[in-house]
Amino acid sequence: MSQTASVISERVDDIPLLVEQMRQMDLAALLNEHFVPHGNWHGLTPGELSVLWLTYILSEGDHRLNQVEAWVQAHLVTLQGCLSPAVGRLDASDDHLAHLLDLLSDDASWARFEQACAQSLIRTYALTPRVSRVDSTSASGYGRVTRDGLFQFGYSKDHRPDLPQVKVKLTTLDPLGLPLVTQVVPGQRGDDPLYVPAIQQTQACLPERGLTHIGDSKMGALDTRAYIHYSGDYYLLPLALVHVSAADMDARLTPVWQGQQRLTTIYSPRDTAGQREKIAVGFEWRETLTTTVQGVPTTWTERRFLIQSLNQARAQAQALHARLAQAQQAVEALNQRGRGHRRYPTVAPLQDAAHRLLTQYAVAGLLQITYHAHHTQRRVRAYGPRRARTEQTTDYHLRVHRQPAALARAIQRLGWRVYATNHPARTLSLPQAVLAYRQQYLEERSFGRLKGRTLALTPLYLAQDQRVTGLIRLLSLGLRVLTVVEFQVRRSLQTLQAELAGLYAGQPKRATAQPTAEQLLRAFTGITLTLWRTRPSPPCSHLTPLSPLQRHILKLLKFPLTLYSRLQHQSLKLAPKMGEP
Repeated sequence: MSQTASVISERVDDIPLLVEQMRQMDLAALLNEHFVPHGNWHGLTPGELSVLWLTYILSEGDHRLNQVEAWVQAHLVTLQGCLSPAVGRLDASDDHLAHLLDLLSDDASWARFEQACAQSLIRTYALTPRVSRVDSTSASGYGRVTRDGLFQFGYSKDHRPDLPQVKVKLTTLDPLGLPLVTQVVPGQRGDDPLYVPAIQQTQACLPERGLTHIGDSKMGALDTRAYIHYSGDYYLLPLALVHVSAADMDARLTPVWQGQQRLTTIYSPRDTAGQREKIAVGFEWRETLTTTVQGVPTTWTERRFLIQSLNQARAQAQALHARLAQAQQAVEALNQRGRGHRRYPTVAPLQDAAHRLLTQYAVAGLLQITYHAHHTQRRVRAYGPRRARTEQTTDYHLRVHRQPAALARAIQRLGWRVYATNHPARTLSLPQAVLAYRQQYLEERSFGRLKGRTLALTPLYLAQDQRVTGLIRLLSLGLRVLTVVEFQVRRSLQTLQAELAGLYAGQPKRATAQPTAEQLLRAFTGITLTLWRTRPSPPCSHLTPLSPLQRHILKLLKFPLTLYSRLQHQSLKLAPKMGEP
């Protein structure tokens, strides 16, 4: 009897983990509830298709539409076993994915979905919302610039001023950096008018008042601060020089330099060895502000902190000394003789050139320049009809001296910045305010993930505005998945007072209590599902056994340890008719 052998081998890796995480977040059900497709929609539901595409994005670090179909075909048995038996290759065609982006671009549906998603995650993971952070970034792409379009030229945080961009406003929830609100606006829009709408959407997600909104100085517009106070929430932010001028700061700092103002010392939290570091000094005062919010006169007391970051002051002092040395060298090189050196025949253009250098290096007033005229005579030999003669030339030389008193005053001013809050002292002390603002890196980390290797937002290849909006919103869901995976593992490790080892290549004993989601997903690389059949025998399967590290991660995530073995059993039922023509 002849025998026919058939083999299917698929890389499973982190696919079951990602699908299970999104299932626990109830992502597909929430999307299906708020995004209703048109009557010609076929195949997977919008929620299931979103989970499928997000699994590809998070596993492969690529959001291009035309790559997903081939990936689904190469992982078909795994996806059918983890996500739905109905998964097919054509579900992931680029046309079908584009229709999904069109669905996600609906503003009203997205606002309702974000509100429901935030409330669901807060309940599921027992979060206590107290602090939200608001910031924005830009994403460059290859879209066409139109008058009212999404792609516009503006200040590029990608350092690509040659490409048009869109702007993404993101509100995240401490302590995990969980995205709550995602706004997509044209790339030339200023940040100031975006804060109030973002905060209003955040308040819709978190109906309880008393949340603290933390942002950068662009959130410091009086209307924004007034709205936050009027709505019953709090703010914490640095004030720009348009609100507190350099002269005002000098007036506040003069008593400090004279020893008449008492400073509060701020220390970092204790490290694992029980040590803490002196990080800042400062003091506070109060201002009464009055304005109109929604036609209602509003008056409140604002506490202001004048804080000096000691590390920042040291870094700025080093940078100042480096600029002084560079400026001194550049000024002294003016009017030197030599090839390629410009000569200044009079003192006026030489003074202008020296002033431009002082301005360029931002050291005006810290260096004193003196100009000396040096007269010389030289004998010119006779040549042809020209008789021998004596010529007098004047060279101007510069001498540069540092101004010790001005330099000392400049160093005194380094590292100082004004912060403002409407929190009463009993709910937010000066040290607590400093430590809270120092966690602003959580927001920047979210943007780093959004535009980094895992989610790979930039560059944007889509051209249609509504699909760019839909893609950014889809990637924000991926950011939520990464954030929740990381938070759950870190919280479990904190509960166990333990660390996780085995995540660092080449350092198997190195342990951490703060693993990243990317490290955790990478730990599942190399898991393979193999199906084979030799007719007339029934099909068989083999799944790479989980390592102790992988099993431990599943426990920390509170996922069933049968997550992968269950896939192996289901694959036998879902396997195609192997060996048949």
